[in-house]
This record gives sequence, C-alpha cells and structure tokens, in this order.
Amino acid sequence: MPPTERPFLTPPNPDGEAPGGAVPAALFDLAVNRADAALRGLRPADPTQALAAWHARTRFARRVPLAAVAAALAQKPGEGGEWHWAGGPGGGWVGGKAPFP
Repeated sequence: MPPTERPFLTPPNPDGEAPGGAVPAALFDLAVNRADAALRGLRPADPTQALAAWHARTRFARRVPLAAVAAALAQKPGEGGEWHWAGGPGGGWVGGKAPFP
C-alpha cells in the first residue's frame, strides 16, 4: 500500500460516519465523556470550534454525530462536582466519576 493511503482514517464529517446501525450506548457515552474531558483540559475560547476539531481527529468519536455530542454537552449541570454521561443517546448526566475512562 502506498504511504499516501491512510486505510483506517476517514475525512472529518460533522454528521458522523453514519454507521450501519444505531450508535452503541457505550460508544456514545465514551464520546460525550471524552469530549467533556477534552474541553475541560483545553479551556478553549471557542468551545464549538475546539469540539469540532476534537471530533474530527478522534477516530471513534466520528461514529457519533457531532451535533449529538454537542447537545449532550449542553445539558451538563452547571453545579460543581464530578459528572459523567450515561445511558447512550437517550441518557443523561449522572453524578460521580464515569466507570469507563
């Protein structure tokens, strides 16, 4: 295979990669929780742009639509403490540390 071919990478797509079926709940949870951690660590001036960049370069996250990740992040409680997303696309924020990093 020529070095210019990248067999496992796909171009960034804000709508996700449109997997063959529904996004598994665990994958959705992981995408939201990792995106939340990335934004907390980066503390960007423009979170929307930083989230889009994170989504584009994170292979597993591209299976989850960017709009769904952004919508979940927008629901995060503003009160202090540790929170994680659980329950897949229909889930919500739960107090405490995520069971899976």
